[in-house]
Amino acid sequence: QVQLVESGGGLVQAGGSLRLSCAASGRTFSSAHMGWFRQAPGKEREFVAAISWSGDNTKYGDSVKGRFTISRDNAKNTVYLQMNKVKPEDTAVYYCAAEQNWGPPSALDQMYDYWGQGTQVTVSS
Repeated sequence: QVQLVESGGGLVQAGGSLRLSCAASGRTFSSAHMGWFRQAPGKEREFVAAISWSGDNTKYGDSVKGRFTISRDNAKNTVYLQMNKVKPEDTAVYYCAAEQNWGPPSALDQMYDYWGQGTQVTVSS
């Protein structure tokens, strides 16, 4: 079992930065791939970024590539999402998720086993 709690969301101006954190409890965090997804009102959930259990393999959604960075600290059981040069279209509820599968981290939400409750990010223009 992995329990996930996101934090760090809030209101930020376009062009600014924000860092989201996801604290995990449970023994299996260090062996789980971790992902960030987001969902805006009226839209489907969208893949943002994922990182392998070791931290050496990352992937990003096209809309955030070059602006967002995912990282993790297994000693602190925490995964981060550094959001730079944010845009109004980045406004959404951001969720972290844990995946316990072999192979590279997935961009598909159905592959993830555990989810946090989400944190709201609002980007003003």
